[in-house]
Amino acid sequence: MVSFEMNDRKKIGIGLTGFGVFFSFLGIIFFFDKGLLAMGNILFFSGVTLTIGLKSTMQFFMKPQNFKGTISSGLGFFLVVIGWPIFGMLLEAYGFIVLFSGFWPTLAVFLQRIPILGWLFQQPYVRSVCLPWN
Repeated sequence: MVSFEMNDRKKIGIGLTGFGVFFSFLGIIFFFDKGLLAMGNILFFSGVTLTIGLKSTMQFFMKPQNFKGTISSGLGFFLVVIGWPIFGMLLEAYGFIVLFSGFWPTLAVFLQRIPILGWLFQQPYVRSVCLPWN
């Protein structure tokens, strides 16, 4: 089994990533508030960088197959900052889906192992609709 060393840098990175998701959620709830969305983006990307490291982050975002997602996420962040939060978040959402599409099967396995939620995701109808790759 692979061990995951949890040092202080990674703990801070996970915390920043969580706060980034939280602020982005608040920004969407408060009718696409550009300040909250921009803060959420900054916290999320800095948290990811601290969690996996600068070199790994650069390698991930600069892979040729990830260019479409990287460019759309960057352009979406720019649109949020200049005051077009709805279009920016749509572009960021598309970029997020493209960038992290390789992680969906891993996420599906993780969700199936959560005690109560896992039972729901293991039902045949839910598996066929929500988890077609599994």
